[in-house]
Amino acid sequence: MGSQLALKSRIHSTESLEKIFNAQEMIASSHIAKARDVALNAKPYTDAIFDAVQALVAHTHITHPIAVKDENNPRVAVLALTSDRGMAGPYTSSIIRETESLLARLEDAGKKPELFVYGRRGSTYYKYRNRDVAATWEGDTDQPGVEIAETISNALMDAYMKPADQGGVSELYIVYTEFINMVVQKVRVLRMLPVEIVGAPTARASEEESSDSDDISPLYAFEPSLDEVLDAILPKYIQSRIHECLLTAAASETASRQNAMHTATDNARNLIDDLTRKLNASRQASITQELTEIIGSADALNTKEE
Repeated sequence: MGSQLALKSRIHSTESLEKIFNAQEMIASSHIAKARDVALNAKPYTDAIFDAVQALVAHTHITHPIAVKDENNPRVAVLALTSDRGMAGPYTSSIIRETESLLARLEDAGKKPELFVYGRRGSTYYKYRNRDVAATWEGDTDQPGVEIAETISNALMDAYMKPADQGGVSELYIVYTEFINMVVQKVRVLRMLPVEIVGAPTARASEEESSDSDDISPLYAFEPSLDEVLDAILPKYIQSRIHECLLTAAASETASRQNAMHTATDNARNLIDDLTRKLNASRQASITQELTEIIGSADALNTKEE
């Protein structure tokens, strides 16, 4: 009897969990389409400004902080984008694991990383481990707005533009989860500043092929000046990249939560079925035992009367 009561209790609690998991899955399913569209719609603008900045750096000899920073400054900033809520499977743990790996690589290279964290789960993780965190932000990790992107970008801009003797950093990294599709989300490490040149060998080869000519027109003309143009582009570049990373991370978080809750719901239903079979077997065994005792008692009475 005690075993049956325990099985009934476990079935009841598992049914309650199954309802919670199913509700969370339905909520994530209703949000994922919007989150995916917002992330994909923001990508063309970010790609355009990144291509412009990269082309500028590749084809222009400049010493602006957007392209070159003091190499003697070992301090670097690392921004980790985690989540505010749980029930998202390995989403936050994957980010933390990749962040720890990046911090270890930077320290092995002689750098001094400063950690910035977005998301309650990440900030709580480092708080309870007494890790130094330069700044934390929380709220709406599954639906980030422009305001939080601007706040984070301003803080990182201040850290990047400070002189080395005032605690400034020489590089900016961001660790986030890229949304590939509903099933696949990959953790990425992006170096935002200084801008890394992709495809530069082709550009340099083109310049070398045309170096025989003494009369080469410049690719860019700056008005009013190069520094003023780059000073205006730099904050927009950082904010756009951070905003795009926040949006794709939000889509990844929602997709990860939907997948995790779908799996949890299926597991809960399977567990309920298994416990129900055990309960039925226990009931059958109890009934069989009672019948055996009744028949045995009847036989004993009949034998005594004879």
